[in-house]
Amino acid sequence: MHKWISFPHKEGICSKQAHADFPDEAIYEREAGRSGFFGPASHFHHRHAPTGWSEWEGDLKPRAFNLNNVDEALQPSPWDVPSLLHNSDCKIRIWKLNASMTHLVRNSDGDELLFIHQGTAELFCDYGHMTVKEGDYVMIPRSTNWRIETQEPLFILMIENTDAAYALPEKGMVGNHAVFDPAVLDVPKIDDQFKAQYSEVATQVHVKRHEKVSIISFPFNPLDAIGWHGDLAVVRVNWRDIRPLMSHRYHLPPSAHTTFVGQGFVICTFVPRPIESDPGALKVPFYHNNDDYDEVLFYHAGDFFSRDNIEAGMVTFHPAGFTHGPHPKAFKAGREHKKKFTDEVAVMIDTRHALQFSEHAQQVENPQYVYSWQETK
Repeated sequence: MHKWISFPHKEGICSKQAHADFPDEAIYEREAGRSGFFGPASHFHHRHAPTGWSEWEGDLKPRAFNLNNVDEALQPSPWDVPSLLHNSDCKIRIWKLNASMTHLVRNSDGDELLFIHQGTAELFCDYGHMTVKEGDYVMIPRSTNWRIETQEPLFILMIENTDAAYALPEKGMVGNHAVFDPAVLDVPKIDDQFKAQYSEVATQVHVKRHEKVSIISFPFNPLDAIGWHGDLAVVRVNWRDIRPLMSHRYHLPPSAHTTFVGQGFVICTFVPRPIESDPGALKVPFYHNNDDYDEVLFYHAGDFFSRDNIEAGMVTFHPAGFTHGPHPKAFKAGREHKKKFTDEVAVMIDTRHALQFSEHAQQVENPQYVYSWQETK
């Protein structure tokens, strides 16, 4: 495999290369790109911020949702909580659990990825037992039986890969051990805690298929495996195990932070890192049109350096087909290079097909978010 040498066209006053050494006449760079930062792209230099709109009419707009306020999220089963954003490839839910589950669940529609936003628990599944805690991604293959025993109340971001499997991204020339080494992936164990829950007690399994739930009753606990072997299992990785790709001279696109690849979408993780130090390098996310992907960002922890008035547990949505980027104060701080290090942790879901919003999401929407790029006088 090789990449042919190409010579992109240049017109007017522009920088020598993307995201660095902007001309004095126009400090605002905008990238118009296809295929989620992997396809052809052009970089414009503007006299005004591309997000400097004064009014907005219509539905194709940036949105923000405070998922802390989703009342329907507190349920005894993940199948009882509503989808908030969804398309044919994925479903995004929030699940809050204050007490241990009394039954098993199984998703026969697709793989489930749990991101533990808050809390600690014991997960029991077909493959064994593992402790899960704040900051963990837990990938559960479709048709796996599982349940949770809470140690602390849980707040979980759930991302269903509908009728498909999760995979790791191709890491190209940086190698298989970059970003996170697969050696850090943890799997459940058939340990003493797992063996202690063997029982002849009647147990129900709530199975979801085509968004309908069937209940299967057993006169025993189906989590009774004494062993297994293979390369299909529940796997876990914590965001603290992620070592992000960095360049002191170039602001890397979100695709460099890809953690999981789904069917028609990717999941990226933004973790603390040094901010670019080269004088000519861009210090904040660049203004861009991601013209093929909707972008969803779940804010987990820290100071979200490109956003104003965003708190942990909130979600922002930026649809394909319009320009977005840092808020004015963040852009100004980036120009002045006031911060040397980011301390944010966030989960991004980029979807190839348009996402729809449920009424439950709309109930916790901040309708003023679209105007948050306006500079205060």
